Formats: sequence, C-alpha cells, structure tokens
Amino acid sequence: MKILVTGANGQLGRCIRPLAPDSGHSFVFTDVVEAEGLQTQMLDITDQEAVRAMVAAEGIEAVINCAAYTNVDTAEENYEFADLLNAKAPENLAIAMCEVGGLLIHISTDYVFGGDPYNTPCREEQTGTPTGVYGLTKLRGEEAIAATGCRHIIIRTAWLYSEFGKNFCKTMLQLTATKPQLKVVFDQIGTPTYARDLAEAIMIILSNANEAADFCIQNDLPSHRSQTELLAVRIHRMHTHRSRPLVPRAANHSEPNTSLQKDYDHIYGIYHYSNEGVCSWYDFARMIAEYAGHTECDIQPCHSDEFPSKVIRPAYSVLDKTKIKETFGLKIPYWTDSLRKCINNLQEIQ
Repeated sequence: MKILVTGANGQLGRCIRPLAPDSGHSFVFTDVVEAEGLQTQMLDITDQEAVRAMVAAEGIEAVINCAAYTNVDTAEENYEFADLLNAKAPENLAIAMCEVGGLLIHISTDYVFGGDPYNTPCREEQTGTPTGVYGLTKLRGEEAIAATGCRHIIIRTAWLYSEFGKNFCKTMLQLTATKPQLKVVFDQIGTPTYARDLAEAIMIILSNANEAADFCIQNDLPSHRSQTELLAVRIHRMHTHRSRPLVPRAANHSEPNTSLQKDYDHIYGIYHYSNEGVCSWYDFARMIAEYAGHTECDIQPCHSDEFPSKVIRPAYSVLDKTKIKETFGLKIPYWTDSLRKCINNLQEIQ
C-alpha cells in the first residue's frame, strides 16, 4: 500500500518512521513543520483541496492521521482552531479516502471520556462524555469520520510518551534530576502508552487491513471501492505476480457470501490501545525516577485541585483493550516494561 502519514514529525509519527522500511509498504511522511534530518513533505490537512491533490499525486491508498491539537489547557481558549485540527481536518482525510476507496487510521484519545464517573475500564461502545474542548473536538472528529462512510479504524490512546518531543516522561526525567521535591497528582488514573508500541500495533493493523482488502477482491465481496477501482486493483495484482492469495477463496463465490462479508467488515470501527496495567500520574512519575536512578528527588502524591486548571481532566480513563487484542492478535506490553525501554533509549542518546 501507499500510505500517507500526517503529523509525521510528532511523537507517534517519529516512531512510525523507523518501522516503514521493513513494512512492505511505501510511505509519504507529511507535516506542517520541518524537522532536522527527516524527509518531510508539507501538507496542511485543514485544506481539503490540498489533501485531495496529495492523495491523487502520490496514489495514496491509506492515511495514518497522527496530527492533532493536543494542548489540553490552551484548547479551552482556542476552540475554533482546535476544532479545525481535531474535527474538520480528520473529516477532510476521511472524505479523500472515501473518494478513492482508501483506509483512514485515525488517532483519538481517552479524553473523549471523563464526564461520567467510571471505575471499570472504558469500552469502545460507551457514550463519549468529554469535559473540555480537547476531548469534545476529538469526539467530533470521530463522528465526522464515521459520517463520511469511509473505511476507518479509530484508535483511542492515552498518556502518550516517547523519546521524542515534549511529554510527561521527558519532563519528569528533567524535574527529578534537578528538583529536591515534586508533587504529582494521584487522583487521575489511567495507563501510559509508549508511542513505539502503538506504532508497531498500527503496522500490524495495516497488514490486517491490507489482507482484508485483498480478501474482498478475491471473493468478489462488496466494498467501498467502485467497480473501476476494483478492476484496476485486480490488474495491479496480476502485474505484481502475486503467487498465492492471502486467504483462501470461497468455494463458490458467484454470489456474495454474507458471512465472509461480515468477517471483512468487522475490522473497521473504534478501538482502544494503551499499554497494559493501571497507574496514577504519581505512580508514573515514581517509576520514571526509579528507572532513571533519580532517587534523591522526594516525589509526593497530591490532589488535582492543588494544580488549578481550566480543564477537568478524566479522573479514571483506563481503556479496555479486549477488542483490539482479539481482532488483531496483539500482545500488548506492560507499561513499566515499555517505560524502562524508553528511559534506557533516552539515556543512551545522552
């Protein structure tokens, strides 16, 4: 597949880049800002015609949308811009994929929850109850994508960190190395997500989606693509000399097999992904300091109201990952194991 990655110079995009060469796919990495040493094409995804032009010029078959307005606090004062990036831009990408029969993988957030009290992990089918502009605009983006009718996989994630950009892990590494004491909230519960783990999961999902598209073509099942597009794909398959089908053809495929169609369709929709386990921000900070060897910093738990904010953050946003694990066969690492890897990598870089 020819895949467009938006927001490619952010945390997740930077983690996707090193996985691209061995993926079997061709990638076009885009952003609105340059990054030193990274090949990047400029693309403003709030511009519908620019998106269409890029898709046409590059022959894009799938989009991974890593771009978003993610500053939770400033979003409260910038609703229009946050909505443009988090709702309108994803809709632009969805429309472009719908027009060519492509796939959109869109990254969303645990912040679509929070308005209702939860004490069990949030499932995909739960009604969104955002408490701030960031969560509201991300939820609107999900709804806009679904309304286009394009093939889509929306992945809600939480507490993202990596070796790149600004994130909680890197901030705590700096603070615990320089401050004698810190206070960190213990009454917000969730699960950290190592961006590298999420990037690897996306690659597995892409492979599944590609096989599903092939399966649809091989068995003459209905799809979002036009008959002309399907014929073009069949011709492309012939010219690439694919030696065998990715999945067996139906014994009798003269008529659409509804059970096969159900198997094909079920991979699309909303999923949840974070690392395994549960913790508070306080626990997260303690483990960061421990793995980094910053034992002299005294980290104390505190309540959220000790840090006044315009945003009411979710008190409990642990994500239930049963669906994504069962659908794509994912084995998700425990959060402390991934945290240790990230900190080791950061220490090697230094």
